[in-house]
Amino acid sequence: MTNLPRPALPTPADSDSFGVGDWPGDWLRPQWPAPASVQAVCTSRQGGVSLAPYASLNLGEHVGDAPAAVAANRSRVRQALGVRPAYLNQVHGTAVAALDSNCTDGGEADGSWVADTGVACTVMVADCLPILLCTSDGTRVAALHAGWRGLAGRGGGAAQAGPGIVEAFAQTQAALGVAPERWLAWLGPCIGPQAFEVGDEVRAAFVAWVAEACQAFVPKSSGKWLADLPLLARQRLRAAGFQQVFGNDSSPRWCTVGNPLRYFSHRRDRISGRQAAFIWRA
Repeated sequence: MTNLPRPALPTPADSDSFGVGDWPGDWLRPQWPAPASVQAVCTSRQGGVSLAPYASLNLGEHVGDAPAAVAANRSRVRQALGVRPAYLNQVHGTAVAALDSNCTDGGEADGSWVADTGVACTVMVADCLPILLCTSDGTRVAALHAGWRGLAGRGGGAAQAGPGIVEAFAQTQAALGVAPERWLAWLGPCIGPQAFEVGDEVRAAFVAWVAEACQAFVPKSSGKWLADLPLLARQRLRAAGFQQVFGNDSSPRWCTVGNPLRYFSHRRDRISGRQAAFIWRA
C-alpha cells in the first residue's frame, strides 16, 4: 500500500477552547433514527493543541504525544460534549464494561454500556471501527471498539475463531433482558476496503464463524486479501440479531487511511494520534 503524505495541520492557540455543543464542522454526527435523548459524535483530528505527527486533536495517552497536550485535548472534548467521557484501556479483546455516573477511566475493556446520564461511552480509534449503539427507547447506550481481532474473537486465528465483541455485547445485554432487536447501531469511520490488506489467517478467522464473510475479502496477491471491515461488522451484527445498522457503507469517504486531513490512521502513518467516538444519554 502506498503511504500517503502526512498533512501539516494548523494548531490552535492554547487559549482557544470549546463550549458545550461547540463541535468542529468536520466532527461526524450520526445520521440515524436515535431518540432525541441520545447524543453521539465522532471527533476528527482537527481542533486540538498537539503538534505533528499528532496534530492536532489527539486523544490517545499511549501513543507518544506530550501528556499536557493530550490532557488539554481531552478537556476541550469534555467541554464540547457537556458530559464526562469514560476512556477505556482497549486491548483488542471482547470484554464489555458496565458504566455508571461514578465510573473512572482506565478499565480494561473494548466496549461499554451505560443507562445513567452524565457519562459518555467512549472508544478511541485510528483505523479500527467504532460501533455506537442505543436502544430504541433511548434508555441505554453503548460503544464498541471493533478491529478485526475484536470482531473475530480474542486471538483472531482460525482455530480460535469464536464470539467477538459484537457477540459478547449481545450476550451481556440479553442476560439483562435487552434483546438485540431493541438496539440501533451506527458504524463510524475506519480503514476502508481499498486499504485494509490482510493475510489468509484473518479471512479464515471470519469465514469460520460466518460463512458469508467470504464476500468481504477480495484477493490481492498470494496469501493476501483486501478486507471490508465495515461489511464484516454488519454481517456479525446481523447474525447476532441486530436489525437496524446505519453509518459506514464502506465507501471511500469513511476511510481513515484515505482521508489524512480528517482522520488519524496508524496503518498510514505508523506514528499517529487517536480520534474517538462518544455516545451518551442527555
